[in-house]
Amino acid sequence: MLLMTNNLFNLRELGRAVRSERKALGLTQAELAKRAGLRRETIIQLEAGVNISAHTLLQTCTSLGKCLRIDDVRLDYDRLREALDEV
Repeated sequence: MLLMTNNLFNLRELGRAVRSERKALGLTQAELAKRAGLRRETIIQLEAGVNISAHTLLQTCTSLGKCLRIDDVRLDYDRLREALDEV
């Protein structure tokens, strides 16, 4: 899970997640870059936590067989109440 601080993504954690997924698939940075249609240097920057474009992130995620999901991080009181009632 990626962390958000003051509504900003933690880019280092994003980079670590990409690196972990790449390695789990047995890909080198060059192989992932080729799959994504990017330069190896771009993958290096992404994994280092450098700010990258949304296009680069989407291309990389797709090449890893992953997708992005937007979750609501606000507290949902109705769901919380239901969970507490079950306890």
